[in-house]
This record gives sequence, structure tokens and C-alpha cells, in this order.
Amino acid sequence: MIAKITYLGLAIAVFSTALYLALSAPGSARLYQLEALASNTNNGRTVYLAAGCGSCHAAPNASQDEKLALSGGQEFKTPFGKFYAPNISMSVNYGIGGWSLTDFERAVRQGVSPDGTHYFPVFPYAAYQHMRDQDIVDLWEYWQSLPTTDTKNIAHDLPLMLGVRRNLGLWKRMFMARNWAIMGDLNPIEQKGRYLVEALGHCGECHTPRNALGGLKHAKWLAGAKNPAGTGRIPNITPASLDWSTEEISEYLLSGFTPEFDMVGGHMALVVENLAQLTPEDRNAIAQYLKIVPAVKVPR
Repeated sequence: MIAKITYLGLAIAVFSTALYLALSAPGSARLYQLEALASNTNNGRTVYLAAGCGSCHAAPNASQDEKLALSGGQEFKTPFGKFYAPNISMSVNYGIGGWSLTDFERAVRQGVSPDGTHYFPVFPYAAYQHMRDQDIVDLWEYWQSLPTTDTKNIAHDLPLMLGVRRNLGLWKRMFMARNWAIMGDLNPIEQKGRYLVEALGHCGECHTPRNALGGLKHAKWLAGAKNPAGTGRIPNITPASLDWSTEEISEYLLSGFTPEFDMVGGHMALVVENLAQLTPEDRNAIAQYLKIVPAVKVPR
């Protein structure tokens, strides 16, 4: 009887381990025909700006000229610990200079490193998974033209139990929504706005509240969230709170001025700095999209 119980326990343990390894395994490299696509550096720069790459990966307090050197080092405080943006310049020793286009795509859209390690979702790959093939190719082409810096990376400061990256495979299965947040019959301008907001701009990563495990609460899409740094609140930008016209939203994304003539501040100032370099049509598409997002009232 004891032997049977022992064998049963071992069988359950083996099965559980195998199931865990299967469910938490990083996704394999996808065989896209990316190399067959002709690259467009100008579009790559537009994607770079819309995605806000330099806003997080430039050095802390970098000057305007230094913001293209993606040396990393900015600190991001979260309820799960402190994360430090890595060097993602084309440095072979400390950045991504040894990567291929396939490596780049896998990192950006799947959150997996070239060696098969999961990245923490402070890297917004849950949004970038929706990026188009052409934009990936163009972004990679532009990336290779940026300055190289050999700045060493800073290790994340996390509790020991959260440092097991294999567990992130389970997190991805639970919280990486494959569909758009806003579905339905959108017109071409609204579709463009959705792509800029939900994919490239990854606005939901900050403006949508999260559950205890860090997953987005999609029922409260863009309804505002606690500041992960612990002070203040990131605003609700659904029509329940943001009652600006499309023209006023577009102007804010260009100049940083609100209709009340307040000025954008904090990390959002970096976002506006990037969006101001997009076309008026892009900013209008973002504004049009924000007007069709369901209004969600959230108690302060």
C-alpha cells in the first residue's frame, strides 16, 4: 500500500513538473518571411517614435542629443521590485549588437531573448505582439543606424521568488491577450488609432489598472491606474473622464498644452515629445480612437 502511494506521488510529481515545463516554455522562433520585406528607414524612425523606445531606454536625464544612444539605466519602481532599463544599443558586449532580425522580432513580439529566456513584462511586449511585420523590419533597419554605447547594464532589484523567469511563461499564457482591446466595426482612421494606441504606443500599459499578478484589467481599459512608483495616479483617458474634443486631444499630443492651458508633465512629457514628431493624421487617429473607447468610471 505504501509503495503504491509512493509511486502515485512520484507520478503526480513527474506529471506536474512536465506540465509546468510545457506551459512555461518560451515560444519558439516564428518562421516569418521578414527577410523578404524591403526595409524603409524613414518608417522605422516613425515606428521608433510611436513606440517610445528612447523614452525608457535613454540614459537618465539624457540631453536631446543623447536620447538616441539607448544606453539604459533608468529606474522603474513597481510593486514587484525595481527594474532598470537595459542597454539596447548595437553594442556587441552590452547591447543587442549580436542579434539578428529574427532575434529582434522574437524579443519585441514574444518577450523572449535570443537564448530563450523570458523578459519581464515591464518590457511591453504584450502590446508589441500586435506590431506588423513591415514595422518590425523597418524598426530594425533604423535601429542599426543609432549610436552604439558600451554602458554596462544594471541588475534588476527583485525579491528572490520573482526572479525565476521561467514562471513568466505562465504569466504570458494568462495575461497576454491576443485580441485587440477594442473590437468591432472600426473605420480606417479608428483602426489606425487603435494600432498606434494599443500596439505601438502601448498606452494601456500605464493607463489601465492591473490585478495582483500584474495583468491588465481589460474591462477597465484606459480607465486610469495607480502610479506603480507609489505616488499619484495615472489618469483615466476614457470618455468618462477625458471630455476633450478630437482637436483638443490632437493639440495636446502636439504641444503638450491642455485645453485649460496646463502643461504636460512627468513621463508623459517624453511621450508627447515623441508624438509631436508624428504626422497630424497620426495624432488625429489617436484622438479619434480615444473617443470610441468605452467610458469607464473608476472611483478615485
